[in-house]
Formats: sequence, structure tokens, C-alpha cells
Amino acid sequence: MSVSANALTHVFLTLFLWELAVSTAAADNKDWKNAKTLYEFTAVKDIDGNDVNMEKYKGHPVLVVNVASNCGLTDTNYRQLQALYAQYAAKGLRVCAFPTNEFLSQEPGTNTQIKEFADKYNVTFDMMAKIKVNGDDAHPLYKWLKEKQGGYLGFDGIKWNFTKFLIDQKGIPIKRYAPTISPNDIESDIKSLLYKEL
Repeated sequence: MSVSANALTHVFLTLFLWELAVSTAAADNKDWKNAKTLYEFTAVKDIDGNDVNMEKYKGHPVLVVNVASNCGLTDTNYRQLQALYAQYAAKGLRVCAFPTNEFLSQEPGTNTQIKEFADKYNVTFDMMAKIKVNGDDAHPLYKWLKEKQGGYLGFDGIKWNFTKFLIDQKGIPIKRYAPTISPNDIESDIKSLLYKEL
């Protein structure tokens, strides 16, 4: 039985693309230490499961935050994050929220349930799929963020829900905020980026 040249070409092309995807994902997961900017991360999914290339944030200040639905800090943070985003999105601010269930299991739901919860706050900023932010299984983006903006007393791990990272328009993390620092308390830092001459 002979195999047509078109069929062989299709098989080889499929294998090539699969290997390329695997090697790209591996590079993204293992080579996070080599990343210079936020824009180099591609293994990110939004709350609906769609792939997100972080290059979409190029030229924008970005507030990255790990969120949870059942935390004592939830109401204040969701309300203030949405208010800040509504006020400054037209000027360029982006908010990128990553749900995580690592802290007393305060985000136990599925991505669909988390999205429904966020809808109660009329969230219009970017909600990503649930990830891990600490340990060996932490998302590469969070490994990178923690290395670039370490924590207090030499412990770089994320300590609780609603830790925030402010990233400038060039994709560089410039500041880290403890969970107890509310979004309103960092508005001046956001404004300084928005109105800064680059």
C-alpha cells in the first residue's frame, strides 16, 4: 500500500508542530529565570481556558494579583481592583488576576464558578485560570515575579491571597505589595506610572 506525498507531508508537519509546541512550553516552564520581561510568558490561560500571550500587555502598566473568593480580604480587593481598573483602563492600566486555592482552600471552585463569583463584582479586568503560586508546581510567571520582587525577611513565597505585583510599561516588575495593602493604597504608584514619560 502506497502512502501519498501529501499524507506524509501532513504527518511530518503535524509532528513538527507538536514538537515545537512541546519545546516552547518546556522552555516557558523551565527557562523562566532567563525571562527579562512579562512579555516572554506564553503558557498562560484565561478563566475560559483560552491561551494568553502576555505580549498583549506591552506598553501598559499591569497589576498582577492572586485572588480568592472566600477570603476576608476578598470584598475590599475585588471592589477596589475593579474601581481602579474602571478609572484608569482608558489611560492604560491593566489588571491580571490569578485565582489560587493554596491558602486555607479559600478558592475551591472551578474556573467557571470563580468567573461567576467575579461577575458579582462586575469584574471587567482580566481573570486567568486557577494556578499555583508557590512551590515546585508554581506557575513559571509567579516563580519569576517572586524572584524579581522578593518578599520580606528573605522569604520570597506568596504569603496569602491578594499579594500584588506592579509591572511597568516595559514589562519589568517594579514593586510588590503585601496582601494587607489595599488596591486604593497603591493608586499613587499606579498614577505615577500612567503619567510618567517613558
